[in-house]
Amino acid sequence: MTSITDQDRVLIFDTTLRDGEQSPGATMTHDEKLEIAELLDDMGVDVIEAGFPIASEGDFNAVSEIAARSKNSMICGLARANLKDIDRCAEAVRKAAQPRIHTFIGTSPLHRAIPDLTMDEMAERIHETVTHARNLVDNVQWSPMDATRTEWDYLCRVIEIAIKAGATTINIPDTVGYTAPRESADLIRRLIETVPGADEIVFATHCHNDLGMATANSLAAVEAGARQIECTINGLGERAGNTALEEVVMAMKVRNDIMPFATGIDTRKIMHISRRVATVSGFNVQFNKAIVGKNAFAHESGIHQDGMLKNKETFEIMRPEDVGLAGTSLPLGKHSGRAALRDKLSNLGYEVGDNQLKDIFVRFKELADRKKEVFDDDIIALMRTGGDEDDHLKLVSMKVVCGTGGPAESTVEMEVDGKDVSETAEGDGPVDATFKAIRKIHPNDAHLQLYQVHAVTEGTDAQATVSVRLEEDGIIATGDSANTDTVVASAMAYIGALNRLIVRRNKMGEGADSREISYKDIG
Repeated sequence: MTSITDQDRVLIFDTTLRDGEQSPGATMTHDEKLEIAELLDDMGVDVIEAGFPIASEGDFNAVSEIAARSKNSMICGLARANLKDIDRCAEAVRKAAQPRIHTFIGTSPLHRAIPDLTMDEMAERIHETVTHARNLVDNVQWSPMDATRTEWDYLCRVIEIAIKAGATTINIPDTVGYTAPRESADLIRRLIETVPGADEIVFATHCHNDLGMATANSLAAVEAGARQIECTINGLGERAGNTALEEVVMAMKVRNDIMPFATGIDTRKIMHISRRVATVSGFNVQFNKAIVGKNAFAHESGIHQDGMLKNKETFEIMRPEDVGLAGTSLPLGKHSGRAALRDKLSNLGYEVGDNQLKDIFVRFKELADRKKEVFDDDIIALMRTGGDEDDHLKLVSMKVVCGTGGPAESTVEMEVDGKDVSETAEGDGPVDATFKAIRKIHPNDAHLQLYQVHAVTEGTDAQATVSVRLEEDGIIATGDSANTDTVVASAMAYIGALNRLIVRRNKMGEGADSREISYKDIG
């Protein structure tokens, strides 16, 4: 394999904490920003744009603390083209081992009209502000906002001014996501060929996704000579978002044959940080999103599942382990075939002959036509012949005390394999207290993956349907129950899921390993 030179190294500039947080509703707390910054630093991001220090005291404090904590990444703050912004930014990043100031101004006709500056007046401001920033830190990035809609001659002129004033990185933003990949590549290539001093600095690309071309535009710019990509986790950002870090990094990794570039990103940490960003930002990842979506490594079609069971490369161009997943998911649904059903039954501990499989498959298809996804519990139910024979745990009675005076208290009486057992526990609310009491009766290490409450009818006497999903040692089980008392419904759903975990463990037997291809949800 050809060794990667500095010329082939692409810097990853992550702006999740600045541009990503500008998504309406995506504001993060101080501690959440510190957590995400630490994850970015750990995964190998070259530059973290930690915020906009002049925007608020909270933003300044976050950038300042991230700068002090960073171990590997360069820490950058954003500043408009005025001395006050730049000074505040310099103060925020000063504790970083590698500080950077990113200053910008809109250079297109539309954006020049906002501050009402002539071309010459704007050129003078660029020189003044970039010079000032360079006097404060050694690493300065300058951006002509809306560069892709700026007149060619003027764009070349102001970039040359910024380089002469001391900018070490010139970022070319496609601010409104208007550019197409060929235009993105042509623009970078022409700037490198035309602007004096272009060979002494790094050109960067910052693409928005308004037309769905952000990742393609960023990769095209790199092929043309850009050596820094500005991006965010999950593509979070203004309007339709930005270039997604996970997409450009994995594209260069998987298609290194035609894009022989390298980054310093540990791709095995992609899925974890994707999920954390989704959680703290409140922006769930769409199921079919490339690389990190729930369905990115999931196959329901019978043809696809059969192919995956025989050779994973038939329908996957990358390994799920490379982005931090345990394995492929083969969810069972109405499109699934006999091969996947037989494999699932085997993983659950059921070995069936061809005739029995044929009968089960008919009933499975009937069920799949009624449900979007068939879970392990459904398959077990198809195989069961008795009614409550697998209900090792049963709720007998419960009493809950809660209010404003202190923690909630729940007393639960259960029948465990025919024997009555009672326990009392306190918790943060009646449901938490009840679940803790149940765990005292039946100790377990199951992790609560999902807890949902839905009102079936309207009014204060509405019947609530509660869904619980538990995971223990790679085994997933669900429980559902309905009751006019939400806490009772919660207890029954939780106990139902525990019963199914017991059945699953018994069916699979000790030493069974079904994790190479996992059927549990990705998300």
